[in-house]
Amino acid sequence: MAGGPRPAVLPDPPYYAVVFTSLRAPVDEGYTETAEAMFRLVQRQPGFLGADSARAESGLGVTVAYFRDEPAIAAWRADPEHTAARARGRERWYDSYAIHVAKVERAYRWDR
Repeated sequence: MAGGPRPAVLPDPPYYAVVFTSLRAPVDEGYTETAEAMFRLVQRQPGFLGADSARAESGLGVTVAYFRDEPAIAAWRADPEHTAARARGRERWYDSYAIHVAKVERAYRWDR
């Protein structure tokens, strides 16, 4: 799939992965605009390294955001705009979600 979407290019480990797995509700009401705004915002967050994301037609989605360290993750979680978006997500856009935080010790990559 040359020239198409690719996995995030990241530095050598260690770093952290925040895995956000969600099931979307059938309501959109500003979701797309908020998701795009949150991605622009996290890209400016010190310690943010990149992200990978996919969503199935069923509404199940997985986003993995990569951060340099745990303080960077905590700072992102505490961001006021991100806090407000999380609240709207629980109120409107998600039927359920789970978050897992993991330290990446090893990583491998292959590209054509």
